[in-house]
Amino acid sequence: MNYKKLFFPIGGGDELEERLYGALLIAKKFDVKLDVLKCGHKSDSSLYKTYAIPNEIIKEIDEIVESKYKDENKEFEKLFKKVSQEININDSLVDLKIKEGVRSTLVEQESKFCDLVIAAAPPSGITTATFETAVLKSGKSVLMFPRILRKFSFDSIIIGWNNSPEVSRAITSSIEILKQAQKVHIVSSIEYTKNNETIENLLSYLKLHQIEASYEIVKTTRIPGQALLNSALDGNFDMIVAGAYGHKGLKELMFGGATRYLLENSSIPVFMSH
Repeated sequence: MNYKKLFFPIGGGDELEERLYGALLIAKKFDVKLDVLKCGHKSDSSLYKTYAIPNEIIKEIDEIVESKYKDENKEFEKLFKKVSQEININDSLVDLKIKEGVRSTLVEQESKFCDLVIAAAPPSGITTATFETAVLKSGKSVLMFPRILRKFSFDSIIIGWNNSPEVSRAITSSIEILKQAQKVHIVSSIEYTKNNETIENLLSYLKLHQIEASYEIVKTTRIPGQALLNSALDGNFDMIVAGAYGHKGLKELMFGGATRYLLENSSIPVFMSH
């Protein structure tokens, strides 16, 4: 797919500036339009309105909540401008939207109108509702990047092959990226490559797209996801391509293991499809 538009959802929490930096850095590298969605909601006023509080006090509380919400959004807009100028990204490439509502609902709806979702890794590797929504309900592939990302490249890419529909979809979705890579390497385990035909078919498919790839069979470890990440880091790769499982929520990724290891430990972006 030739990407024309990326989508990046962001809420509150720590490392706002770092996450913005990473997203804008990726958009600049791709040189395509990026929609940034800042979503949140005002403090829930329905609770205190159930008590016998005078209307004038309720009005004052509402005004304070509204003022705080507006101030937070203004601060974010300033931060967005600051990071945009620091990266020196063309203003025409980025569009900031600030919307109020349930974050997962907003992300599910807005993410449907893009070619690729980019999402910062969830804190401590624990998937959030927003992150799961981006991966499982957008209908798009997701490029997950570390919360702190100061350099973005896809010169060298490693593919974690487990013969699943998800990784097959991830490879097809990332074809345009793979075509630009100087090095593409496939790793798999013996259980997914009991004969050479599967790998040969994959290599032939990539070759049709002018992608020359190498491959190796690696030993898995007791920690799911560790073998793939170790191979990626040992080979100094810029990006991982893998499939994301979603039948039990975002629980499994590559080699049938939990995503948490990759989400918590990966210092490089992971391109995934559900």
